Amino acid sequence: MYSPQDEHFMRQALGLAALGMNTTTPNPRVGCVLVKGGEVVGQGWHVRAGEPHAEAIAIGQAGSHRAVGATAYITLEPCSHFGRTPPCAEMMREAGIARVIVAMQDPNPRVSGRGMQLLRDAGIDVRCGLFAEEAAELNPGFIKRMTAGLPWVRAKTAMSLDGRTALPDGTSQWITGESARADGHAWRARACAVLTGIGTVRKDDPQMTVRAVEVTRQPLRVVVDTRFEIDLQARVLSGGNALLAVCVDLDLPAYRDKHQALRDRGVEVISLPRETPEGKLDLSALIQDLALRDCNEIHVEGGARLTGTMMRLGLIDEWLMYVAPLFLGEGLPVAAEVGPWSRIEDAPRWRWKEQSQVGDALRLRLVKT
Repeated sequence: MYSPQDEHFMRQALGLAALGMNTTTPNPRVGCVLVKGGEVVGQGWHVRAGEPHAEAIAIGQAGSHRAVGATAYITLEPCSHFGRTPPCAEMMREAGIARVIVAMQDPNPRVSGRGMQLLRDAGIDVRCGLFAEEAAELNPGFIKRMTAGLPWVRAKTAMSLDGRTALPDGTSQWITGESARADGHAWRARACAVLTGIGTVRKDDPQMTVRAVEVTRQPLRVVVDTRFEIDLQARVLSGGNALLAVCVDLDLPAYRDKHQALRDRGVEVISLPRETPEGKLDLSALIQDLALRDCNEIHVEGGARLTGTMMRLGLIDEWLMYVAPLFLGEGLPVAAEVGPWSRIEDAPRWRWKEQSQVGDALRLRLVKT
């Protein structure tokens, strides 16, 4: 069904889509290559929301004469509706594109199937499914938000060979080397929001920003702070672009001044319901709130209690684990507080997604089975 040439140019389109990894949110990462007579006449990728889509950039680069009769290789079905930009399917029809090969159908209900049908109704040869898995890998958060109304949640942790995440006194910097830490920042950069808990903020006073790689956009920093205990001088609050999730009545006099001080600094505070009588914040409600804010991917860097609760609730889709080549002996032993289990069969199993060496650390990626 597909020729080696088709595969070559679709791989090129996938590579272009990946160039928008850290910038396109909340839109999907999309690449497009226009080919005529075996030569690339136009190419592009979607950079950020509100700017031209990949197809529009490729058509503009090709020009009216070279676009006519060309084949378009696109990593995601062309849109068929007016949003921040005109519909790409209509633009391709008007440009005289003769053949369109799409990696995967758009999961957005407003588009799904309609873009390709518009092209077919115009007499254009449309095929879909070439490297669909690779295309989906570029947009797990967008796909999940469009199909389930929730973001893709990725939890990151670092540990020693004997499974320790910190020394007995809680010291965890630095288990991994510089290369692994930079790689972790690259994963932060692609996320829409970075999530942590008040325990981590009190213990480490982290910034939770992307620093090891160059970015034009910083993810939203989210702190789970059930009792609204955060220190106003915490570094995670600096520069605004932060969200606190609490379980208190913000109109009470005890919290009013603190709330106003944070708002003045560009920090939003939201009050969510409690999940249990013991007073734990409803993390499911928080994740749903982030989806309503158009967050595609959430990057979790929290303690064992927070990640354990999220895993118990089924909120974590992927684990990103960095295993350093050292033994800590005594220390904090788990990345997430789960169990105990009475049977092996009860323990949740994960599927290996990828294993690779980053510096002197082993990076493991696991997803839900």
